[in-house]
Amino acid sequence: MTEPLPHFPYHPDPVATGSVAAADRTCVCCGRARGYLYRGPVHAEADLAGRICPWCVADGSAARRYDAHFIGDPIGDDVPLEVLLRVDRHTPGYSAWQDPRWYFHCGDGAAFLGAVGAAELAAYPDASAFLRGEIANWGWAVEDIVKYLAALDRDGQPTAYLFRCRVCGAHLAHSDFT
Repeated sequence: MTEPLPHFPYHPDPVATGSVAAADRTCVCCGRARGYLYRGPVHAEADLAGRICPWCVADGSAARRYDAHFIGDPIGDDVPLEVLLRVDRHTPGYSAWQDPRWYFHCGDGAAFLGAVGAAELAAYPDASAFLRGEIANWGWAVEDIVKYLAALDRDGQPTAYLFRCRVCGAHLAHSDFT
């Protein structure tokens, strides 16, 4: 029987985002087959891709045992070290075309909501504006930014990655492509 997944405040639905998937294999960390394995990035010496369960991510045992980290580059406001460590060592990361980033806002980690394309991003004008500003910092012309944003594809590339501040509710996004 499959156990209910642990709650991840900084990654509320890791199954929907593809970071956790149903699996009948045994976790290399705890030795249990719990019905799910973590499929996101793992920064560790050991090859743990698809081999640890979300419970070992949540309780920090995978981070402790393998000196593993699960998120990409932290971006945003200054946050207390304990918050950074909670996100980095107890939260499922997500796969991106390039190196994933994790946003911090209002002194806390933002919640990762998933990959989005132009159609999905339209429902989040604050994230769209945030992303437009990020791309403008690349030095692109306005017309190129407009074309790029229109080309965003949740299942292809370029892709945007949506976050929500857990304190103020603002939506943030970054994008990448190969």
